[in-house]
Amino acid sequence: MQDRGSFFNPFSRPRCLAAAAAPAGKAKLTHPGKAILAGGIAGGIEICITFPTEYVKTQLQLDERANPPKYRGVVDCVRQTVKGHGVKGLYRGLSSLLYGSIPKSAVRFGVFEILSNRAKDESGRLDSTSGLLCGLGAGVMEAVLVVCPMETVKVKFIHDQTSGNPKYRGFFHGVREIVRSQGLRGTYQGLTATVLKQGSNQAIRFFVMTSLRNWYKGDNPNKALNPLVTGLFGAIAGAASVFGNTPLDVIKTRMQGLDAHKYKSTLDCALKILRNEGLAAFYKGTVPRLGRVCLDVAIVFIIYEEVVKGLNKVWKTE
Repeated sequence: MQDRGSFFNPFSRPRCLAAAAAPAGKAKLTHPGKAILAGGIAGGIEICITFPTEYVKTQLQLDERANPPKYRGVVDCVRQTVKGHGVKGLYRGLSSLLYGSIPKSAVRFGVFEILSNRAKDESGRLDSTSGLLCGLGAGVMEAVLVVCPMETVKVKFIHDQTSGNPKYRGFFHGVREIVRSQGLRGTYQGLTATVLKQGSNQAIRFFVMTSLRNWYKGDNPNKALNPLVTGLFGAIAGAASVFGNTPLDVIKTRMQGLDAHKYKSTLDCALKILRNEGLAAFYKGTVPRLGRVCLDVAIVFIIYEEVVKGLNKVWKTE
């Protein structure tokens, strides 16, 4: 028998009307499978566009003060590289990063959607704090599963190609030689620094993106974002992450270079950089990294959102 209190409740609505109204006010959840596929596609396209700035950033960070500096800055690095190896020289080491960028973005967005789908409220809205924590989880997972081994190989490959007598003939040859001489552990150098960097990176980026999205959408969680707006928000998130964790990026790069044997641990690396090169050394490569990351994050989020929209039309998961 129906409860009389609920029957006479002036705030209650007929169940049929409540059921019909609910979907309109609730944001749609992104299926993890779509997130993984869209993330992989976005990561592959993005790295092909932005790799030259990554190359320059890595070169400047490896150009330690202990030796006479080879480059006088970003422009000089580009000029010397093009003069010595042509424009294609700016793409040396692309293969190692491309092989890592696709699974990295796939893991990042897949894990983020899995976590965020559980953290969203009844209306499908994700608050900023939850966005930060979900981003942190996604960053840690991508660091352990993909980023650390791939970045180690990339840094060693680029460092090797700038030496007087390069010993790696290509990506797979380089991986084989590293594993043969140093074991699997050789591809996991700087794991702590990488986890700290990627975790803080994605925590900052998803926190900023979530905050900006919530501000833009207001009370309508289903309000569509124009790709240009998504790109702008992504660039802001990227800039925030650069200023937030460039020191960790510098330490990670040193720990993964061919001279990694100089350092006993992540802390030892940080202390030696501070003692021998000063505080400013922690921000070497900031300018090229800022340009790359802002473009990187903007492109990735735009492509990711658009690919998900396309997948929603052909891949029905609800």
